[in-house]
Amino acid sequence: MARSTARKRALNTLYEADEKGQDILSLLDERIAEPGAQTPLPDYAIEIVRGVAEHRRDIDTALNEHSTGWKVRRMGVVDRNILRIATWEILFNEEIPDKVAIDEALGLAKTLCDDDSPAFIHGLLSAICVDKERPIDDDVKPVEPVAVEPSVPATAAAEPADE
Repeated sequence: MARSTARKRALNTLYEADEKGQDILSLLDERIAEPGAQTPLPDYAIEIVRGVAEHRRDIDTALNEHSTGWKVRRMGVVDRNILRIATWEILFNEEIPDKVAIDEALGLAKTLCDDDSPAFIHGLLSAICVDKERPIDDDVKPVEPVAVEPSVPATAAAEPADE
């Protein structure tokens, strides 16, 4: 099954958990045990849902930090979960190129969301990608201030001393 289809199935599961206020992993376990009328969840859909559940705090923090005017809790349910899937792929799944994660999110948004959503989603995910590329050097230690002895002004050093 294609990853695009797996993303849509993951979105359905995340959407349902969000709407019901149900724990994501407990709903996932239900869907795995009894898929109902649908075919069983693809492995990649399960990986996405588990990844989003495991990293949801970090994902929502990244979305909140990069979103102007709309915090995660105020976003539409479909938009919010499309963003969570793509952010998980960008930040935590090295197998998926960032551009693919964004393109797939835009594809879902164009078919499932209102007309303003794709531009919002594209801008937000692009900002997350840019921020992700900034180097983080945990080994850099703050520079301690060094006591410096007062020096003789340059003009004083250039003048001949009185004898």
